[in-house]
Amino acid sequence: MTDLLPVLAGLGFGLSLIVAIGAQNAFVLRQGLLRKHILAVVAVCALSDAVLIALGISGLGLVFERLPVLMVIARIAGAAFLIVYGFLAARRALRPAALGEDGPRSSAGLAATITTALALTWLNPHVYLDTVVLLGSVANSHGDARWLFGLGAMAGSVIWFTALGFGARLLQPIFARPGAWRVLDGIIALVMLAIAASLLLGL
Repeated sequence: MTDLLPVLAGLGFGLSLIVAIGAQNAFVLRQGLLRKHILAVVAVCALSDAVLIALGISGLGLVFERLPVLMVIARIAGAAFLIVYGFLAARRALRPAALGEDGPRSSAGLAATITTALALTWLNPHVYLDTVVLLGSVANSHGDARWLFGLGAMAGSVIWFTALGFGARLLQPIFARPGAWRVLDGIIALVMLAIAASLLLGL
């Protein structure tokens, strides 16, 4: 029973960090609504989180603290990508389509979808701050149970992305109208551009 306590603590802490409106979650939600490459997107996001959490527990967070230039580079690269993605979302918002047989104006192939999911994860400095630095630090405070804490946090990522990606279909009746896609893509554009601005202002 005592072994479960750090796992549950990691699960709760991991969910508290990941359940928020952000670039990664917005993308997973949109793919879930489109019903396109959901499993691949969920797997990429969950596995990426698992790797980042493991790196944090292994002490990579100390590297970022001692070499702040790495975070500067990550901020600039991440902001550039988010600005481009934000403008693409804004363009979609101006040309919405209903979720019918032809679907909205976003039919990227599997490779492009996976590349986008990877970029939204690995080019986002907030991910490093949350998983590698913050979660890694909290996990290491658990001493010998740090990996059990990490496993709980990894499980939280799997649960969240699976629920978000595959549960999005429950909202499909709403997104049968072009106006709903206009609102969603407008929100996504604002989120992406706001995150990009915060990254650049933080330099």
